[in-house]
Amino acid sequence: MAEGAAEAPAESGGGGDSGASAPERGVAPIKPQYLTTKEQFHEFLEARGQEKPSQETEAGDPGGNDLVEPEAKRIRLEDGQTGEAAEPGEQPQVQKRARGQNKGRPHMKPTHYDNNRLCPSLVQESAAKCLFGDRCRFLHDVGRYLETKPSDLGPRCVLFETFGRCPYGVTCRFAGAHLGPDGQNLVREEWVQAPPVRNGLDKALQQLLRKRKVRFERAEQALRQLSRDRVPGPSPAAAVPKVTGAESAPGQDSGDTQQALPGPDAGALPSGSVWTRGPLTDEDVVRLRPCEKRKLDIHGKLYLAPLTTCGNLPFRRICKRFGADVTCGEMAVCTNLLQGQTSEWALLRRHQCEDVFGVQLEGAFPDTMAKCAELLNRTIEVDFVDINVGCPIDLVYKKGGGCALMNRAAKFQQIVRGMNQVLDVPLTVKIRTGVQERVNLAHRLLPELRDWGAALVTLHGRSREQRYTKLADWQYIEQCVTAASPMPLFGNGDILSYEDANRAMQTGVAGIMIARGALLKPWLFTEIKEQRHWDISSSERLAILQDFTRYGLEHWGSDTQGVEKTRRFLLEWLSFLCRYVPVGLLERLPQRINERPPYYLGRNYLETLMASQKAADWIRISEMLLGPVPPNFVFLPKHKANAYK
Repeated sequence: MAEGAAEAPAESGGGGDSGASAPERGVAPIKPQYLTTKEQFHEFLEARGQEKPSQETEAGDPGGNDLVEPEAKRIRLEDGQTGEAAEPGEQPQVQKRARGQNKGRPHMKPTHYDNNRLCPSLVQESAAKCLFGDRCRFLHDVGRYLETKPSDLGPRCVLFETFGRCPYGVTCRFAGAHLGPDGQNLVREEWVQAPPVRNGLDKALQQLLRKRKVRFERAEQALRQLSRDRVPGPSPAAAVPKVTGAESAPGQDSGDTQQALPGPDAGALPSGSVWTRGPLTDEDVVRLRPCEKRKLDIHGKLYLAPLTTCGNLPFRRICKRFGADVTCGEMAVCTNLLQGQTSEWALLRRHQCEDVFGVQLEGAFPDTMAKCAELLNRTIEVDFVDINVGCPIDLVYKKGGGCALMNRAAKFQQIVRGMNQVLDVPLTVKIRTGVQERVNLAHRLLPELRDWGAALVTLHGRSREQRYTKLADWQYIEQCVTAASPMPLFGNGDILSYEDANRAMQTGVAGIMIARGALLKPWLFTEIKEQRHWDISSSERLAILQDFTRYGLEHWGSDTQGVEKTRRFLLEWLSFLCRYVPVGLLERLPQRINERPPYYLGRNYLETLMASQKAADWIRISEMLLGPVPPNFVFLPKHKANAYK
């Protein structure tokens, strides 16, 4: 897609006459000729946006009407966080920086934008009738569905062009590309390819998990051994691994009695599985013995962190294209995986381009963690399994998972040792410096993790309490390299340029994990490998977003639900991408991760639009790629500091 507008004159930034202030501490140093004020910034975008109604609307609404700010956002702004002047006689309000998550944000699922949905039996062109008959809540009249279906978003369907067949048929938002004259779904037989994504959830296995009819012989053996070998500790509660109410599935008993009889024969399930109907035979026991554990050699590699919200498969494909060597799926909750939840299993999917791929698990109890590890070891293709002991969010921490395990050494040990015994692939662990800001625990835990069997540890140079309020402590990471030796230690925190990466490698770490830096600029991997600053153009950045939307439609689907799900994740990513400052505009290189961008006018309209931290402008960008948003569409980013009204 074109840049969007002609070059904006450099002097239009306003310089000293614009009212822009001198560079402040914590603000990216931008050349004076590009600086501007908040008012001039938005006046420029609104004026240029009105000149180009064919590409995008004035705001997110298809009719060109400005959207009403969500109530949760408006309340926050009216509580004194806008920095507006106080009334005469009142104390001026101090501008506060919004932190944390928008837990009360309005969130509409993609299904809410598609009220009249066609029955899946018709979409999939099944020969069998709908199983629900008159009780089916979906439409069975294709003509009636087409009357209310939104118009197509474009003449080309990504799925049809890639695989030769679109499984969404008439419901596809690009259906004109593959519907015949009589409305039939066309198929190019010579083009039909197998999807390049592995690690899907087998339906038969899902049914067994939901009925709790899967046996975990290897995990049970490991847990019994750990219980016998356990050294009595200060906490009796950490003694015997047992499912508790917090981790149990509804209606599930605790202890060994929870295991029901196994399900169908192994032939109906993924190869390598052990599912039997009666007591294990000698042959089954032989198959349960651990194979020789595979090696994980990623020394010096660039590791893309398993990011929450944005670290999905389409985003990982983008980062792989720019040079990420190692990728890992988003954090998956063990309890949900053991219950066969489709949404949780989707986090384990692996694209064929991911040559070194792992999955990250979260849990607080040795039995669920060990059983989940055995389940994944049998059913999916991974190169390593990672335990998330760095998650700081309350939802996980208060249940004893994430960072809480750093203070629960007995439980932590049982989890690591138990999972290590049932896995044929290496087990890795991600931790923080500690829980409290001034109480470092990592240097004491690393030797123990090495002895427990961890193949590699990644250390994020911050504590749970600290979050992102200060820079990562790379001096402490350097000290921990010695404590972990000979176990490899990866470092993580505040890497946004190749210079940051070089300084990190000088600490002696085996490699670096990149998280927020990849969200701000996924081409960071290329910069590190080529040792340069890339002054990437706005058209190149838009092309990256186009690729993301194409990958998203492949991953989530090309019907209304898939389009809106792709849009939602694109908007979440745009809430980070807007923090990037183009190299050509900086007075000093490189941009640092703790420096927020001031208001500036870019070298063209599109570059300026991409710098906006206003959610309505992100919606405008999404409409350039995915068409108009549905009526009543609202978006509020996950993190409070990522947008304003």
